Amino acid sequence: MIRTSALRLALLSVALTGPALAAEPLAPAGAPASAFPKPDRPVAEIVAPRWSSEAERDKAGEFAEVAKGMGIAPGETVADVGAGSGYYVVRLSPLVGPGGRVLAEDVTPDYLAALEKRVRGLGNVTLVRGEPHDPRLPPESVDAAILVHMYHEITQPFGLLYNLASAMRPGGRVGIADADDIPSRHGTPPALLRCELSAAGYRETGFQPLKGGAYLAVFAAPAPDARPKPDSIRPCRDSATAR
Repeated sequence: MIRTSALRLALLSVALTGPALAAEPLAPAGAPASAFPKPDRPVAEIVAPRWSSEAERDKAGEFAEVAKGMGIAPGETVADVGAGSGYYVVRLSPLVGPGGRVLAEDVTPDYLAALEKRVRGLGNVTLVRGEPHDPRLPPESVDAAILVHMYHEITQPFGLLYNLASAMRPGGRVGIADADDIPSRHGTPPALLRCELSAAGYRETGFQPLKGGAYLAVFAAPAPDARPKPDSIRPCRDSATAR
């Protein structure tokens, strides 16, 4: 009889090598949201899977800037956390190539249903149904993770960062692109972002401005055994909103 752990690994292997299927979690649940403090800032509502037209984003060179800033290369496994309409997913697929993998994660069923239709035929894309505090990605499976224009919508950022760290391979990097604005206006001030990522054990390795008042911040995730304990994390004060 196959042990449960061996069977789980076999299922994950199929999910990461086969074509896109109906979205399901790819890993057991991580730490619960209740284990972490609430952020000391507003959390923006999820208003739409598209924040700007794809033609406008292409004209601005957004994808190329982020991909270059993240150093994404053929053969890598890249997780698009909060994939939305799939703007990055369909562009990452040819970039990582047949030897790579794109994990398109989201928590909104309607977005995932539409995304499933859009990526049909892209054999290196796997859809993932996550939770607001847990992307439910396989342990040590991800070379690079991107969170694009959605960090301000995360209801439990400390939980998501804690659980995401366990999915990162050694040397993996996490890139967050957001507007330099307060959360209620669908952005995250860089100082607040740095504070929250640092509180979760992440180390900043790069920062660059993007067009349209946005930026890309790149971080190294802590090793799973080096993560701060959930009850030791202290929220960061959102001084920008307070002003």
